[in-house]
Amino acid sequence: MHRHLATVTGLGGGRTPYRVVSDGTVTAAYTLAPAPPPDRPVRLLLTSDHQLKPMVPANLAKVAETAGVTFDGVLMAGDMVNAPDRASEWFDSTAEPAFFRTFAPILARSPIYPALGNHEVMGRWSETATLDAQFNDPQPGAWDTTTYEEMFPYPRSESGGQRWWSRTIGDVHVICLFATQVWRSPQPEGRGKFQEALEDVDNPDRWGYGQFVFEPIKRGSPQFAFLEAELASPAARSARYRVVMFHHPSHGLGNHSVPPYTDPIQVVEAKSIRYEYPLADDYILRDVEPLVSAAGVHLVLNGHSHVWNRFRNAAGVHWLETSNVGNSYGAYDVSSGMSRWYPPGYVLQGDPGGLQPIVPTVAPLVHGGVPLPFVASNEITVFTLLDSAAGVVRSYRHDTRQPSSPAVLFDEFALS
Repeated sequence: MHRHLATVTGLGGGRTPYRVVSDGTVTAAYTLAPAPPPDRPVRLLLTSDHQLKPMVPANLAKVAETAGVTFDGVLMAGDMVNAPDRASEWFDSTAEPAFFRTFAPILARSPIYPALGNHEVMGRWSETATLDAQFNDPQPGAWDTTTYEEMFPYPRSESGGQRWWSRTIGDVHVICLFATQVWRSPQPEGRGKFQEALEDVDNPDRWGYGQFVFEPIKRGSPQFAFLEAELASPAARSARYRVVMFHHPSHGLGNHSVPPYTDPIQVVEAKSIRYEYPLADDYILRDVEPLVSAAGVHLVLNGHSHVWNRFRNAAGVHWLETSNVGNSYGAYDVSSGMSRWYPPGYVLQGDPGGLQPIVPTVAPLVHGGVPLPFVASNEITVFTLLDSAAGVVRSYRHDTRQPSSPAVLFDEFALS
């Protein structure tokens, strides 16, 4: 297995055919094009959280059927695979839809711009533990993103390398952040979001330290300074549209929108260790949202809960999660009649950030005669297209139980 990195220059207008030849293997003919100039409208595919889920092949097939396989960019808001150090998940798994194998028809013709999700972060390395066990065993300061950084050497920035970056894609300026936490179980026993296992209280090497933040993003951190400078840059200010992308759901109905995105406060008691997450200290809501609102960001794209939902705040910033490709963790909203299971003091229904979810504008799903402001399904899959020429974002759904049925446009909104 080989990883090749090539720089192509001198491309003319239109699209140029190419093949890859390696160790006697010759690929089919694909095409590539020069990067679009800053004033040119573009088409971007917005997606997230593929994670080898069974609906991904159907999702991407409907993308191709609906919009073709050639885009000016694919914005991937994290969680491409499950255990990032397992090569088969990226390349050649036949038991599950490997990332590049499944995405090949599109990524052979369209550049991908990925964000780090929690599934791009490995935990503590071990000579004896399985890759899954290593993935699930990070501690603060004891984790790495080596595979991700080697797999995606670009885009990058001087301050963040591949972890946070910006790129102008035609008339859209994209700023990508590393905003994700380790995932821990919300259950009230054992190592999880809210406590350490009782049997491990005296053994810090086995602590999980709650659902800790991997990379600081709060005001005063290097990443926040990057975002602040980038939003004020000429490239961002002159772009027709500004998009900020990161993995964690800042506004959302999904189960993973809780607890707040903040450093856990460790409370040590006589025979237990527990963790608290004050909503007032949510770094995205407290620090990042005011910054993007003041800068006139048009769209914030995230993933993580495997749902589709969107919001618009008072400053006019659209917030979109379009990660429903299977294994949904549910949408907990009054219209769904469902509440998150969390301890007292945490938001059990709706958006913890206080915004009202927007009902899809074209063809929402309906439950009990009530239009739903989300898609949370393990049969219906979703993808989204940003069309900067029209200035709109369109979301499509497809019922995988009816493979020959077309994708349905169910939501459309203007980037204004």
